[in-house]
Amino acid sequence: MRLSTLVINGEEQAAIVTNNGAILIETINEQFQQRFETTVFKIIQSNQLTRLTDWYGAKEGEELEQVCEVIPKDQFEYAPLYKHPRKIWGIGLNYVEHASDLSEKAPNTEPASFMKPDTTIIGYNDTILVPFQSERTTAEAELGIVIGQECKDVSEEDAQSVIAGYTTIIDMTAEDILQRNPRYLTRSKSFDTFFSFGPELVTPDEVEDVHELNVSTIINGNVHRKNVVANMTFRPWDLVSFHSKVMTLLPGDILSTGTPGAVVIRDGDIVECQIDGFTPLINKVEDLKVTKANHQAEKAVSKN
Repeated sequence: MRLSTLVINGEEQAAIVTNNGAILIETINEQFQQRFETTVFKIIQSNQLTRLTDWYGAKEGEELEQVCEVIPKDQFEYAPLYKHPRKIWGIGLNYVEHASDLSEKAPNTEPASFMKPDTTIIGYNDTILVPFQSERTTAEAELGIVIGQECKDVSEEDAQSVIAGYTTIIDMTAEDILQRNPRYLTRSKSFDTFFSFGPELVTPDEVEDVHELNVSTIINGNVHRKNVVANMTFRPWDLVSFHSKVMTLLPGDILSTGTPGAVVIRDGDIVECQIDGFTPLINKVEDLKVTKANHQAEKAVSKN
């Protein structure tokens, strides 16, 4: 099953994405006398995701689409899947090739992890803002893991059982700030708009083998870097287990598993995260310095 958050009459609502469009959870509740939560975050938090997945799997798609209004894909207005997870964990340098991009040694004993605030969150087609403080900001396509239940000290063998699903992520770094001093990592990762995720939560039953997924960082339609999850130094189950031993993981927490390669982004660029079988995540880029300069130039012309 695939869940998205769509904007309907100004309100963000959860919807199941089908081959032909999307069906709002609210509509399913009305037509089938169900009581599912109507936002993605609440569905995860209330432990309804498994029941919803099973319910949907037991229904014939054609039956649902005959009874429920289907929103055509060309009318989708995506919002971020949700905006206030309790935690966002990022993983740095999880592919050896990415470490070489930064002339750094890849961690090989423990993950190099960091946390991000929820004020960084944007969604599909939102604008990434390159801040005034940075001359070299990068974008990084990543596979995201969404935690489905509260857990602590999970083993690698049991890690799959606590996962709600997967999603596409574009993570940003003010790389010039980070390179001045590695202790500036949190600041370099925490500017507004520096974490895009969605547009779909893909449940585990849709993914045959997560380790075989290819993750690609795309810039202006061109592949910048591509790699397979199996080539991660620390694979998904390891990451879930490791971080659950640091702190309790909660429903809706996000683990961004690392990028095959970061690309420098500039004003006007279009960045994508592409993962096999997932709807691509796409964001445009605006450099606030360029915007300010353009406004000042327009002002000067109008005065003359």
